[in-house]
Amino acid sequence: MVSDHIQPLGSLLPMAGENSSDEPTIDPAKKDYIEGRKFFGNGDYTQAALAFHNALKGFEEQGNEQGVANAADRLGDTCLARDEYAMAIANYQRAGAICEKEDDSFSQLALNKKMAVAYRKLGDREKALELLYDMLEHYRLTQNPKGAVEILIVVAELYHEMGDTARSADAYRSVASIHGRFKHARLAEEFNQRAAAVEQKP
Repeated sequence: MVSDHIQPLGSLLPMAGENSSDEPTIDPAKKDYIEGRKFFGNGDYTQAALAFHNALKGFEEQGNEQGVANAADRLGDTCLARDEYAMAIANYQRAGAICEKEDDSFSQLALNKKMAVAYRKLGDREKALELLYDMLEHYRLTQNPKGAVEILIVVAELYHEMGDTARSADAYRSVASIHGRFKHARLAEEFNQRAAAVEQKP
């Protein structure tokens, strides 16, 4: 559901510049950030966490809020990959506060997706659902049926995990209805069948 490769405010150097020898003036915080992305991409989450933590501290000292948001987001991704869900949420929330201040709703949406994953992993399904319904509202306002379908499927799964088969079936039927409006007959039928199957289970 959630991408591990998001830069909320997009202010930092791209990874393409990480091995460039013609950038001797790159500041230490950006260097740590770029190294963190490299470690993360290689699956070395311990080194990635250290690098992103150092980047975060460096950006804090500079008063670079966009840098803080990016580093906190990436540190959250690293914590998520290490199954440190509470720490992931704390970092995503920090990045989200900056995105909210910048009125960056699309970055906030991406962070909410990742926080919902973390809350679900922690077993806090109510908090995950709260975020998911916020995302549904965003997709309604931006008229994004594809995004709404993706979120409704997760909502259905969560309600099923909670034993609420009625709401799970309702969410699947909402997915079927969206597909029906776009003449996706096969998909509409598939999700209607999922709804029926959920209701039949004890």
